[in-house]
Amino acid sequence: MIIPTVPPSCYLVLGAILFTIGVIGALTRRNAIVVFMCIELMLNAVNVSFITLSRFLNSPHGVMFVFFVMAVAAAEAAVGLAIFVQLYRTRETINVDEINLMKW
Repeated sequence: MIIPTVPPSCYLVLGAILFTIGVIGALTRRNAIVVFMCIELMLNAVNVSFITLSRFLNSPHGVMFVFFVMAVAAAEAAVGLAIFVQLYRTRETINVDEINLMKW
């Protein structure tokens, strides 16, 4: 019995679609938390591409890059959410258009 496999091009197309959705969401949305989630979606799309190419090339380097990207994403989530909480406390909004950090 032959187990059917999904070709790497399908995963790369999936990664490209996820990245495109993330870019469009980050550019069009005004809520800072939604923009933050779109950036996380773009990071996950890159992770899908790294894992796909790592598996296709039989190399562990892609998996190592994914661990680094996940560590950066976790740190970004912690710092970003702390910034959003502080912005909401001081400005009472997290709308990107209404936040101007250079003015008091």
